[in-house]
Amino acid sequence: MYIERHAETVINRLSQMFGAVLVTGPRQVGKTTLLRHAVPAAQWVSLDDPILLNSAREESATFLKDHTAPLFIDEIQYAPQLFPQIKRSLDKDGGKGQFYLSGSQQFQMMKNVSESLAGRVGLLTLPGISLRERCGIAPYSPFIPTREYLEGRKKALSDIPYNRIWETIHRGWMPDLVANKDYDWQMFYGAYVRTYIERDVHDLAQVGDEGKFIRFMSSTAGRTGSLLNLSAMARDVGISQPTAERWLSVLVSSNIVYLLRPYSNNMTKRMVKAPKLYFLDTGLAAYLTRWNTPEALRNGAMAGAFFETWVISEIIAGYYNNGVLEPPLWFYRDKDMKEIDLLIEDNGTLYPLEIKKHADPRIDDISAFGVLDKLSGVKRGEGGVVCSYDNLTTLKGSDKVIPVQYL
Repeated sequence: MYIERHAETVINRLSQMFGAVLVTGPRQVGKTTLLRHAVPAAQWVSLDDPILLNSAREESATFLKDHTAPLFIDEIQYAPQLFPQIKRSLDKDGGKGQFYLSGSQQFQMMKNVSESLAGRVGLLTLPGISLRERCGIAPYSPFIPTREYLEGRKKALSDIPYNRIWETIHRGWMPDLVANKDYDWQMFYGAYVRTYIERDVHDLAQVGDEGKFIRFMSSTAGRTGSLLNLSAMARDVGISQPTAERWLSVLVSSNIVYLLRPYSNNMTKRMVKAPKLYFLDTGLAAYLTRWNTPEALRNGAMAGAFFETWVISEIIAGYYNNGVLEPPLWFYRDKDMKEIDLLIEDNGTLYPLEIKKHADPRIDDISAFGVLDKLSGVKRGEGGVVCSYDNLTTLKGSDKVIPVQYL
């Protein structure tokens, strides 16, 4: 069953602007399915096929003559030799929407793209299935807690019972798990981790001890929603801090982990410098930390961290699905322990958000918002508490209680 993907509209726009379109994202989030659905006229070749892969590597110029545009090349990162040939073809013909490329190893592909296809390729990062896509809601702009946005989203809300929220968080955002309710969750993620290590990690990091890398992934998942502490993560696994840093870069470059940066300007010298770490797929994080049922996760010690992670991931997905490669998202924490979970920057204005799993938000939840009013050069917009409460309502002034249905 194909779930309508909001990124289809972005692919259509990019194909009218650029000669090539490159879709990156975590393994198994539906990049191939999306492109085959969005550009059915393009000839599809997958470099998972060893014969095609050998041809692409050894006879790259002939490969493009044998497979003419419009052409969709899947797993392009395995044959970087094709990038210069694609450049030559685009420079010669000057057409738009000639090549569609996909792959899950972002770092390696971005290096080749910057060297060969700069200015010739439109880029899209594809997340997993978002809450809006699950509910069949039409594509909409990224979340922002303004009155205009909230009024617009109110016209297309889907009722999400409290238990379903936790089922969604626990199930994760992989299309196969969303579309197939009978798929075994543990078996799926067990195979996913093994495939990820065999196909992506070995290429990017040449990891010698797979067991330690899996423990490192589990340690990272257990710290989702927390400030990055590489030394502690290294101690957990028994590796050096440089190795932990290198392994974390692998998780980031393969779109498993997102690092949310602290907000700073010339007047925020007392801010912490470390980013916050988030696992983008809460289902994978739950598997790695052994929360085996939605009920155990909801009632467990990490419930708040997982709820926050899920909300952050949904907001990031909204930006990715609108073609924004670098979402304008930050968090605030100073040395006086004043903290704001998320700041959304838009047109020079900061919109503060707190994220709480409870359904009874209080004014105390937004007490830190006032620090923004004291920062020189900062304009504060509307804010709110994203939570599991049922109704959109005013909490104080322009700050609101925002149900997760509005994400």
